[in-house]
Amino acid sequence: MPTAKKEPKAKKAAAPKKTAAKTPAKAAAPKVTKAKAAQDVISKLRIRVRAYEYKILDLSVKQIIDTALRYDAKVEGPIPLPTEHKKYTVNRSSFVYKNAREQFEMRIHKRLIDILNPTPKIMEALTNMSLPSGVNIDVKII
Repeated sequence: MPTAKKEPKAKKAAAPKKTAAKTPAKAAAPKVTKAKAAQDVISKLRIRVRAYEYKILDLSVKQIIDTALRYDAKVEGPIPLPTEHKKYTVNRSSFVYKNAREQFEMRIHKRLIDILNPTPKIMEALTNMSLPSGVNIDVKII
């Protein structure tokens, strides 16, 4: 069986070095990092809105967002959060008919709104806003 002779590999030609004239175009573009983006957002106003009826909830959220946008605020949301289901089982009869039961359910719908860099005018406008009954609002500054 004949053996194949190994030929020496040819050396690759050296790649030309990049000159300084070509790199300034790339260096001129600013690099945005996560740390820099986090520094731009100083504070957040996080609003959690809860209600039993989703139609009233959506109207309230729209009213909050319109108020924030009127004062040129940057708004993130509304972000729908999972609906909370509370179920209750009740006996129909007090003693005899144990198997006859009724089930009731309460659904709590939730939305989340973030207002970035709120001003005192926005805070005042949101506190003076009147919302329908049955809408619960939690406000946090992050």
